[in-house]
Amino acid sequence: ETFDDLKSKTMKDQPDHKPNGETAKGLHFLSSRCWCPVAVTLGILCLGLLVTIIILIMQLSQVSDLLKQQQANLTHQENIREGQSLAQKQEERTSQELQSELKEMIETLAQKLEEKSKEQMELHYQNLNLQEALKKAANFSGPCPQDWLWHEEHCYRFSSSSFNWERSQENCLSLDAQMLKINSTDDLV
Repeated sequence: ETFDDLKSKTMKDQPDHKPNGETAKGLHFLSSRCWCPVAVTLGILCLGLLVTIIILIMQLSQVSDLLKQQQANLTHQENIREGQSLAQKQEERTSQELQSELKEMIETLAQKLEEKSKEQMELHYQNLNLQEALKKAANFSGPCPQDWLWHEEHCYRFSSSSFNWERSQENCLSLDAQMLKINSTDDLV
């Protein structure tokens, strides 16, 4: 059907008169020739608008896909940064723990060093005291006169002079002593 057929059909279906006696205008305006170019122009515009809307929808879909891809990239980068941040925090915690352990070890070693130093000083003083005591003991003659040695409740003197038996006997008597008489090897011990 053509536009003219449609127009004539529509005009036939509509009464020309209204119930109150007025003439109905209906679709008589379509019979005018100036509306035909307007209708074609409007159709072309509608078609252009439809194409434009389709293109815009396609571009919007592409932009949406790009936005989704950018969002996925940003999320991935955030995950990487979060992982790096967690790793850095873990490294800091580990470093702090190691520093704390090292500090404790240094304190323990310093304490042990101080204890050992005190022990060494005590041993040094004990050594000095023992040396002093040994010097006194070496010079100690007990109840014996000077240059005599005290041994098992007896005083002994060793003479560096060479005397015969008689002269040695006289020497001992002059010192109010007697010569040593060894009866067995047990006496030598």
